[in-house]
Amino acid sequence: MMPPNLHSLPLCLPPPLLGALIPAAYWPFVVLLASVAFIIVAIAKLRLHPFIALVLAALLAGLLAGKESWSVINPGGQEVVFGPYLGVVELIAKGFGDTARGIAISIAFASIIGLCLMESGAADKVVRRFLALFGEKHAGWALLWSTYLLSVPIFFDTMFMLMAPLAKALRLRTGQDYMLYVLCVACGGVITHSLTVPHPGPIAMVANLKVDVGFSILAGIVGGLIPATIGFFICVWINRRIVVPLRDTPGTSLEDLRKLVDKNESELPSLTASLTPVLLPILLISGASFFKVTADTAKLGAGWAQSVISSLGGADTFASLRQYIDFFGDKNIALGIGAAIALVLMARQCGYGLRTMEKLMGPPIETAAVIILITSAGGAFGFMLRSVGVGDAIQAVAAGSNLNLLVLAYAVAFIIRIAQGSATVAMLTTSAMIAPMLENMTLPFHALYIFLAIGWGAMTCSWMNDSGFWVVSRLGGLTERETLRSWTVMLTAVSLVGFVVTFIASKVLPFV
Repeated sequence: MMPPNLHSLPLCLPPPLLGALIPAAYWPFVVLLASVAFIIVAIAKLRLHPFIALVLAALLAGLLAGKESWSVINPGGQEVVFGPYLGVVELIAKGFGDTARGIAISIAFASIIGLCLMESGAADKVVRRFLALFGEKHAGWALLWSTYLLSVPIFFDTMFMLMAPLAKALRLRTGQDYMLYVLCVACGGVITHSLTVPHPGPIAMVANLKVDVGFSILAGIVGGLIPATIGFFICVWINRRIVVPLRDTPGTSLEDLRKLVDKNESELPSLTASLTPVLLPILLISGASFFKVTADTAKLGAGWAQSVISSLGGADTFASLRQYIDFFGDKNIALGIGAAIALVLMARQCGYGLRTMEKLMGPPIETAAVIILITSAGGAFGFMLRSVGVGDAIQAVAAGSNLNLLVLAYAVAFIIRIAQGSATVAMLTTSAMIAPMLENMTLPFHALYIFLAIGWGAMTCSWMNDSGFWVVSRLGGLTERETLRSWTVMLTAVSLVGFVVTFIASKVLPFV
């Protein structure tokens, strides 16, 4: 492999007084460390609100970059060049807006669904059926595997929003193990987010590494089984050491929840009605994902995809039908439909009028707005780190190493994930860096093992620059410290287990 060539990268520059001590090529690492340290001190010591801390950290990173100008793409698609100071502000606003565009509507609708599931007793109905089917002793196990399967086509943030009310209702029903229930939902959802198409990170890896889409889905689902199983016992271990009280979260008043738990089951809605606001959005999103995967796979010449298109009347009919499927399967539309059904269910079950429902929707939407602000600020911070050149610097260092290729892929994804927060960006960046290395070498194992190694590396060590951290913290009712000690630890442990399983499999079954 070629030695690292940091000096050829268009990175940021240190101030003149420090330029003689720190080479420009290494300045992005100084920016990273300074901004990370600021976030930790601001939130843990100064007790600043996470939104303020993350925005200020992004501002600090941009100002430390020392660039003379910043190029920003405006909403019209035209590149605009700003000066060193105004450009920082514009980049923060762009990173913030791009993140909000992807999550804001979904979080608001999911908050409404959560409110309605609790207020109508639907969540408690589902929990009672869970307990009747699996037994109270295995409730966490049931949550993990149901989330694992349901989250294959659903983004992690959306899945956690939909499943978190069930974990809360289950805690009220059993009186214990709330941390276990939250972590089981998180563990089941995050693995498929990093390993299976149609999630954006795996899609990027499939394209960059040139692996079969269908095979990658199968490898992702099967490859996650052992780590998910071990992950359950990691969740149990954490649950024994961290006791978390049940707290109010968007749309879930504890006082109202306790009243619902004491109800007779005959007073609750039917199981079908209770599940519809959750399962229908999942089915709609899954349908759109299936059509997308089918269309993309058919372009690669896969026989099964072409057979599906033919069975639906040919390419023209498939394309026409896909327009409607894509519309109703868009996560915002699907969750909006789920929210509408949930509102109707609550109105019928509780006998509420429009004025009462309007008042009930206010608090969860207001709380959702805080979550959106924090999550988007985290996105702005991550975007600023990418713009500063942290990812490029890490790639340049890693490209000159002589590590085993699986270890290299995992390590680079691991570092990039910690540096900028986004698992998707870590997968896209690492796979793009590794792909050229594969062109002139014969791998001793199937390329899908590289796919899995990058996915596990990108999943690790979620902290305050990751939107998923704040979704779990705020919707799960956890403090920042509790989230770091539970979610972050669990994710890192499962990531390491996943990589070890992948590494062993590459030796035992290199081409299967």
